[in-house]
Amino acid sequence: MEAVTPKQQLEKFLSRFSPEVAAAARKALAIVRKRVPGAIEIVYDNYNALAIGFGPSERASEAIFSIAVYPRYANLFFLQGAKLPDPGKRLQGSGNVARHIRLENLDVLDDSEIKELMAKALLHGKVPIDPKQRGKMIIKSVSAKQRPRRPAKKR
Repeated sequence: MEAVTPKQQLEKFLSRFSPEVAAAARKALAIVRKRVPGAIEIVYDNYNALAIGFGPSERASEAIFSIAVYPRYANLFFLQGAKLPDPGKRLQGSGNVARHIRLENLDVLDDSEIKELMAKALLHGKVPIDPKQRGKMIIKSVSAKQRPRRPAKKR
């Protein structure tokens, strides 16, 4: 019996979403991976969402970004974004720690303001990500009970 790799596990998690949402999540992951070389990817297949964090270590508290995949869309979270300068008011949320942008249209990731916010987030991270370190993926948690990964069909 062959061992399943973390990348294969992530692919299985993504396959539970609609083809459109899964494709958007894969594309968003590819873009963030290019912008955050050396990141450790921490995967949580939680009750509400599939979350993939990007940080300098296996500690979730040090992660700088995450992509959270929900049945209808994905969000890019700036996990230390509450104190991030955001003159264009692009980041959503009002919590004490994180902010996010909704990835309904992936072109938002090519927007110069979003690229700049990501660069600032990397500079201001509690612990910097070493771009020379070899990145890896770790499956941290898989919840036994989960909400449906596809939207309910409309009647």
